Amino acid sequence: MDSTQRFSARVEAYVKYRPGYPAAMLDFLIQELAMGPDAVVADIGAGTGILTAQLAPRVSRVWALEPNAEMRAAAEALLAGASNIRWQAGSAEATGLADASLDLVTVAQAFHWFDRAAFKAECRRVLKPGGRVALIWNDRLTDTPFLKAYEAGLRAYSGDYEEVNHRNLGEADFDAFFEGEYRLECFDNCQMFDLDGVLGRLNSSSYAPAIGTPAYEALTALIRHEFARHAIEGQIAFNYRTLVYSGRV
Repeated sequence: MDSTQRFSARVEAYVKYRPGYPAAMLDFLIQELAMGPDAVVADIGAGTGILTAQLAPRVSRVWALEPNAEMRAAAEALLAGASNIRWQAGSAEATGLADASLDLVTVAQAFHWFDRAAFKAECRRVLKPGGRVALIWNDRLTDTPFLKAYEAGLRAYSGDYEEVNHRNLGEADFDAFFEGEYRLECFDNCQMFDLDGVLGRLNSSSYAPAIGTPAYEALTALIRHEFARHAIEGQIAFNYRTLVYSGRV
């Protein structure tokens, strides 16, 4: 499937159940990557605007680029009150933005979908001299018995989980993308879910089996069983390590 269309059927779950980004990460962007109140930022692959919404109050303008029409429409509706966000249908490889117009490019949960060489060339074109790129992921941990079982279930019942996982990226990929040294910063993040929330979080993922398929029934049966075993007062923690790879291109 075209990567820009993978989330079309999952927009509602994405809006409701995907995690935001920790305040400490936003502080890092401000303090270390010069994302001040006068900054112009492009959030590439903005999706339903989860990161865009957190950037907007901190900067002068956010250009939010999202090629998926359904995700972009949801984001525009949710963030209609933010006067400094401009939405575009552009792609990572062809943003449509002006040369040397940006102080910072952010990419949340999306870099692994891009043509990385073409995206690098586009970043070079649209960034001001000295501008930087921040590649961001909420990396779900497997540090509890429930999260270990959840991960095992995805590996067993999701047809392309291994293929599309952002963890397939390695040092060589970041070395090739960034020019000179880049840095990695990590921040703690967490969501608390009841059972409906856990199932909603599953359905927000492009690699989750389609509802009603045998794989989906088997995976959700596993999740229900493990939730019953491990929930505390009807809640399960989804723990993340928020990763930020940043540097110049």
